[in-house]
Amino acid sequence: MYDILMVEDETELAELLEIYMEKAGYTVRRAASGEEALVLLQEESAKLLLLDITLPGMDGFAVCSKVRKSGSIPILIISARVGKEDKLNGFLLGADDYIEKPVDPDLLEAKIRSLLARSYGAFAKKQLIASGDITIDKNARRVYKNGVQVEMNVKEYELLLLLAENPGKTLDKNFLFNRIWGADSFSENQTLTVHIKMLRDKIEDNPRKPTHIKTVWGVGYCYEEI
Repeated sequence: MYDILMVEDETELAELLEIYMEKAGYTVRRAASGEEALVLLQEESAKLLLLDITLPGMDGFAVCSKVRKSGSIPILIISARVGKEDKLNGFLLGADDYIEKPVDPDLLEAKIRSLLARSYGAFAKKQLIASGDITIDKNARRVYKNGVQVEMNVKEYELLLLLAENPGKTLDKNFLFNRIWGADSFSENQTLTVHIKMLRDKIEDNPRKPTHIKTVWGVGYCYEEI
């Protein structure tokens, strides 16, 4: 499952919104038509549908109606059609909210966050850890730096998540090693040091002077929120 399926046939606008939403920590898939959107939803579910009205072929109202009949996914209409009748039609067909073009990205992100919180409750909030330029999507098990996904192996991800879930706390080396590799692991404690270095290389602007993962000499490591 990904966060947002955006149905928008204006390529330039779609690209800009995708960049902005990914920087906010969301995973996004794009469709340029209603028909394509319905196919994508059959292949893999999304948490929210961001839906333009004026589309080639099947328009957004038809998509909204069809999607609402088959599920309860939150639907946010994004459209230059701002007349009262269009808005009422959208809500009557099952849309949860409506935002006008040209889009204010901050308002869009606020509406998305609100819809996800209302639809999925506290669970949705807990699935995203945002700290400065680093975002961890626990549901998708993905890490982003400045909106760009950072490739990590399983142990790197689990180590970073454990540190980030305990911001400001110094975690003992033995505690970290036992939690990630297990007390009965055949790995050596040096493995932890190597993984810390690999993490710093991936998420720190200057790995030699880390701002996120700090060393507490003789004890362990501390994750600092920025």
